[in-house]
Amino acid sequence: MQFYARAKLFYQEVPATEEGMMGNFIELSNPDIQASREFLRKFVGGPGRAGTGCALDCGSGIGRVSKHVLLPVFSSVELVDMMESFLLEAQSYLQVNENKVESYHCYSLQEFTPHLGRYDVIWIQWVSGYLTDKDLLAFLSRCRDGLKENGVIILKDNVAREGCIFDLSDSSVTRDMDILRSLIRKSGLVVLGQEKQEGFPEQCVPVWMFALHSDRHS
Repeated sequence: MQFYARAKLFYQEVPATEEGMMGNFIELSNPDIQASREFLRKFVGGPGRAGTGCALDCGSGIGRVSKHVLLPVFSSVELVDMMESFLLEAQSYLQVNENKVESYHCYSLQEFTPHLGRYDVIWIQWVSGYLTDKDLLAFLSRCRDGLKENGVIILKDNVAREGCIFDLSDSSVTRDMDILRSLIRKSGLVVLGQEKQEGFPEQCVPVWMFALHSDRHS
């Protein structure tokens, strides 16, 4: 439990701003948003693809991804984050789109269960490293059950070049590709597509995007 308590303490000190959400790397926000939009476009809209009804933003923070990536595409969006301060700020940050924001859920992801069969897209960005392997596996399984027919999960996160890197400062784990794909497979999901984030400095840990859907469709 200390693993989770330490992360919560860390985030109590993070300002509820775009800079805070980006870990003070605000210059990476635009290339991140651009790549996310283009990746999402490949899996949404049209026959056999995810619909544009409802999206869930997991570990949403103040709603940066909701504002720039999800709300322009989906009829409604829900946000879930463990920090009440971030969700309170989200209400003013997303005010222009408030009629499309369905609900705010204040939960840690290890304690959150998405509504069954409700979502066209579940977006999980820069938050999977805050879950233990066991809890990430269970959470991905619950997300799979939360998808509509043809729904997809978009997982976007730092991916270690080899092995597992633990960051004590914010209590997070960066997993390598093999570990991540093994957890995805064990959760009953299949990788539809994956793509490396471009436009980030070379010294940054590589960031990858994965589109996942239930192996029941395969």
